[in-house]
Amino acid sequence: MIEKSLWHPVAQAHEVVDAPLGVQLLDQPLVLWRDPQGLVRVFVDRCPHRGARLSMGRVENGHLECPYHGWQFADSGQCVKVPALPSFTPPPSQCVKAFEAQEAYGLVWVRLATGEELSAVPALAALAALPAFEAEADAHLRKLNCGPYDVAASAPRIIENFLDMSHFGFVHEGWLGSRDATAIEAYAVETTATGVLATGCKAVQPQSNLHSTSAAEVEYTYEVTAPYAAVLTKLPESGTTRAGWRESIALFICPVTPETSRVWFRLAVADFDSPDAQLQEFQHTIFCQDQPVLESQQPKCLPLDPRAEMHSAADRMSSAYRRYLRASGITFGVC
Repeated sequence: MIEKSLWHPVAQAHEVVDAPLGVQLLDQPLVLWRDPQGLVRVFVDRCPHRGARLSMGRVENGHLECPYHGWQFADSGQCVKVPALPSFTPPPSQCVKAFEAQEAYGLVWVRLATGEELSAVPALAALAALPAFEAEADAHLRKLNCGPYDVAASAPRIIENFLDMSHFGFVHEGWLGSRDATAIEAYAVETTATGVLATGCKAVQPQSNLHSTSAAEVEYTYEVTAPYAAVLTKLPESGTTRAGWRESIALFICPVTPETSRVWFRLAVADFDSPDAQLQEFQHTIFCQDQPVLESQQPKCLPLDPRAEMHSAADRMSSAYRRYLRASGITFGVC
C-alpha cells in the first residue's frame, strides 16, 4: 500500500507525555510513548504475548509495560522483562513491531512502511518526505494548531473540500462567501513534484478572517503538498483592522479508516496579540460549517473515475487533485 510510505499526523506532540497514548492510522491501532531521551516511540498497539492493548499500560523504567502480565518492551520493540520469569532473557523473536516517528508542526508523524518497503518504491521519493509548510520558517508569522476534529469522511473528501471555493456562498454564507457573489473566475492549475498548485484564486468574502471589517475580494493560492495534506495562503488584503495581514493555513489529515479521519489545521498568521482561543475560534467556526456537509457526502470515499460524479470548469483544482491521487497510486479513502 502506497499510503504506508507516507508520513501521517497521528497526535499533537504535547499529548504524548508520561503515559502511553493509543491512536489509529490506516486501520492500524498504534501506541505512542516517550523513551527516557524524550523521543516518541511507536508500536503496534497489541502485546505479542496475549494481545492486550499496550496503550492501557504504562512507562516503567524507560520501557513500555503491558497492563496484563507486565511484560516490558524497550524502545526498539524488544521484550526485556517477563515478570513471571525473573531470570529469563527474552530472545529476539519476542518483540513488538515498531515504526518510525518524528515531530513537526506541533504534531507527531508516523510512517508505517519499513526500510525494505520504502526501497521497493523509489519513485515515491518526493511523496515519502514530510508534507511541506513554507510558512513554518517565517519568523514574522505566529503558528498554532486547531483541532483535532474527528470526521466521518475520507481524507481525500476533506482535502477536496478545502480546495473548493464554489461552496463558500452556501456553506459559509456571511463568512467566506455570499449568495450574491458566487461566480468563480478562471484560475491557473499546475502539477508539482509533490502535488498540485492553484494560483489566482479569487473570492468576494464578507469576513475572510478574524480581523475583517468589511467585504473584500481575497486572492488565494492553494497547494496540495501530499495526498492527505494541503496549504492555502491568503494574500494581503484591505478591509481589515490588521495592516499587512497575511495568513497561511495547512490542513493535515490522519486517515484513520477509509471513511473516517482526524483533522488538524496549522495556522501561520501575522498576529501576535490575539489570544490563541480567539484565532482558533474563527477556524473552528468555518470547519464546523463544513463538517456536516462532508459527512453527508456519498460515497464517503472520493471517486477517482471521472464519470462517477459530474464536474464543471469551477472544479478544475479538485479534478486535478483526483488525477494526482490516481497517478500516485493512492487507494485508501478513494473508490
